[in-house]
Amino acid sequence: MDQLEQLNERIIRRVNVNLEEFEFNTENFVNNSLEYDKMLKFYAFYGITSQHPIYFHFKNSNIAGSYFLGKCYVGRSAIYKSDVRGDELKRKGDTIRYKKDVPLVEDEMITIRDSLLYKTLVHSNSHNLESPEQFGIHNTIAAHYVNIHGTTLEGCFLGPFATVDLMNLHSCIVGEFSYVNAGELFHRKIDPGTVWIRSKNFEFKYKFKKEVLDNFVGVNSSYQPRGIIYDFVKEREQDYEKLFDVVNLKPIKAPDSSAVNRYALIQGKTRIGENVLVSQKAFLENAIMGNGSNAQENTYIIHSNLAGRCITAHGGKIIYADIGKETFVGFNSFLNGKPNARIEIGEGCIVMPHTIIDPSVPVKIPDEHLVWGFIGSNGDVENNTIPLDDLAEIRDTLRMGKMVFKGNGSVFIDAFRRRISQILMTNGALFNKGENRGHAQDDQNISFNTIQPYRTGKRKGLYPSIRIKP
Repeated sequence: MDQLEQLNERIIRRVNVNLEEFEFNTENFVNNSLEYDKMLKFYAFYGITSQHPIYFHFKNSNIAGSYFLGKCYVGRSAIYKSDVRGDELKRKGDTIRYKKDVPLVEDEMITIRDSLLYKTLVHSNSHNLESPEQFGIHNTIAAHYVNIHGTTLEGCFLGPFATVDLMNLHSCIVGEFSYVNAGELFHRKIDPGTVWIRSKNFEFKYKFKKEVLDNFVGVNSSYQPRGIIYDFVKEREQDYEKLFDVVNLKPIKAPDSSAVNRYALIQGKTRIGENVLVSQKAFLENAIMGNGSNAQENTYIIHSNLAGRCITAHGGKIIYADIGKETFVGFNSFLNGKPNARIEIGEGCIVMPHTIIDPSVPVKIPDEHLVWGFIGSNGDVENNTIPLDDLAEIRDTLRMGKMVFKGNGSVFIDAFRRRISQILMTNGALFNKGENRGHAQDDQNISFNTIQPYRTGKRKGLYPSIRIKP
């Protein structure tokens, strides 16, 4: 165990140096998060398919309970109960656009060095034009249930339930339950509960009231999470852990065009439609997944109906809700309906990342609306939604409660719709007669292979250095 403790000390020092200007010390978080006995309990596993290039290299690291797919290097890092999914990495010969097309000379690889990722999701490909062949996460600590989606990181701390999306961060702190998609940021501290999207044509910004945020996602002095959303996830964590007790499980019944990951949890009367993707660590209970819908990593769909081609982005939670066709539910959103207070969201809606809907009475949101912030009643619907057609008319500034939108509304909506179309295509929702294959078709025949750590001696808790090639 000595070397594992030394590894964590190294990570703490590396991250603290980068955040010295903020007088931010990560030691309390690390020492209060890591339970060394659990880092021995869980095996790590990696997936192999004929559709994805593979290369795994694990060196001087702990990777307990974590899942890897694609091409990944992990060195001098602790990856605990995390998903590192590289099935959308760029390939050799692909091009990126900067004034003119620049081809990649080798396959892109996820490279994690001197970092602690605690129950974190890493997915998609880097948007850093300076290193198109490497999706890098270096000298960084990510807390509970963080989403790192196409974002390169250097010297950062990400608080619980934060999301960083399609950007580059250097020596930054991102507060708990914040969503940031704002290009490249240097030496910035993002307040907790901030939802910020910025491009050259528009900017969307919303910040949760402190009393609301503390109720759903708060942190204590050592940045350990608390609150309604954390309790919701924690109560169901043991159900996931049972999946690790058995290596071979019976496959979940689903159409031939759909994929249900072996490490997804399916309970109750759940129905899976055609072209559906259910990713690892998705939790479905008494759910209806309409044709072409998906449940991405760390999502929960409970007592809910998804009409078809619905997207539930990483960490999204849908409880006692009815979701209309082609509606997008963003990262870490919490749609917390009740048996007598169901949530109904119409067709073609965009539920912004990190939206909280927690009503005590039934709530209905009409078709083709943008939804954001906190909704606890029907009165909040008026202040936290807008018809997409109305937003498309905005050319200057729109203020609604705690939300401020600046710029071109139609460009904002078009950007979201293009991304939704891309997600549907990539996930195989549009598969038909052999055309438009995606993850729902390509992930059906993943073989899972396990790795376990040293159980005794100085290396106790570390995994053997291993390199796996095609």
